[in-house]
Amino acid sequence: MTTEDNQLLQQQIILATDDKLVLQNSEQLFRKELAEYIHFLINNDFEKLVSILYRLDVNEKKLKALLAEKNTDDAGLLIADAIIERQLQKIISRKKFSDFNKDIPDEEKW
Repeated sequence: MTTEDNQLLQQQIILATDDKLVLQNSEQLFRKELAEYIHFLINNDFEKLVSILYRLDVNEKKLKALLAEKNTDDAGLLIADAIIERQLQKIISRKKFSDFNKDIPDEEKW
């Protein structure tokens, strides 16, 4: 992942979490900060966590299966990884779509 993609990823997640997180220099630091925030939400505001997961379009069935097969002590990291994975999918999809539109003349675009 490029530095630009990493910054975009972090910004999107920060916006979805109501600016409770801050940009980090590395993916690992951000992942750790996100996991700690998720642990906080699990213990203190589970409804908000569910809302964030819904807003970010994290696959509920996949997340439940992942949490069921792994150690629940790692729930914050597992959820953080699911959020990061989903946001990366969105970034890749948007890049593909924007590259696809470059070949269409402006007068033919909607």
